[in-house]
Amino acid sequence: MSTNNDNAAAAVIAFVSGAVIGAAAALLLAPAPGREIRGKLTDLGETAAERVRRLAREAKFRASSKTKGADYEYDGGDAWI
Repeated sequence: MSTNNDNAAAAVIAFVSGAVIGAAAALLLAPAPGREIRGKLTDLGETAAERVRRLAREAKFRASSKTKGADYEYDGGDAWI
């Protein structure tokens, strides 16, 4: 089960990194003055950093335990769920 999750995560990371590299290459190869391109790359880097922070917060929230402190253990009794 975790192998599927690992593969999915690797695929998402590969896709995002490819998109970032492609966007940077497009900006560098576009016919525009250097100052303009540097400004675009700076904005792109700031936007990407903000997205990474947001996605990291979301991942941390989803990975955290939803039942803080409530450990459910089987005590050996007969109970219907």
